[in-house]
Amino acid sequence: MTEKLYRPNVGIMLMNKKGKIFAAHRADTREKAWQMPQGGIDAGEDPLEAAKRELFEETGVKSVSLVAESKEWYSYDFPSDVHFVSEKKKSFAGQTQKWFLFLFEGNESEINLNRPHPEFNDWRWEDAENMPELIVDFKKSVYEQVVQEFLPFIEAYRS
Repeated sequence: MTEKLYRPNVGIMLMNKKGKIFAAHRADTREKAWQMPQGGIDAGEDPLEAAKRELFEETGVKSVSLVAESKEWYSYDFPSDVHFVSEKKKSFAGQTQKWFLFLFEGNESEINLNRPHPEFNDWRWEDAENMPELIVDFKKSVYEQVVQEFLPFIEAYRS
């Protein structure tokens, strides 16, 4: 039996000072398309640095401080009928992700989705508990686990 290969990836849960989570709408779909930023880890790149880079590349956000890092790597498989998988991802069964919870310390004017290769076309602040219902089904289990792990940290910021 061949072992599945997973692409190393980071996920970013960006929280505002009221304990709300940044949710962004994917520009390439009309389905359940609200998600948190995520992206691949470059060869030799530290996962925390990858998370900061991906957050900036996708949202323009730099004003953050680290609140928590997931204890585990969470994985999901790409569905067999997936049409959006890029050429570089086709050799992988899915992705394995290290998640980071950041506190957003900037002004909302820093959030800029008009990036060189835009992934999102809209954004909003959302309750963490709602995130699993907003994501595509094949990532739902990961979102449930990440929310559960980070919820104690998030609750400390809720007014």
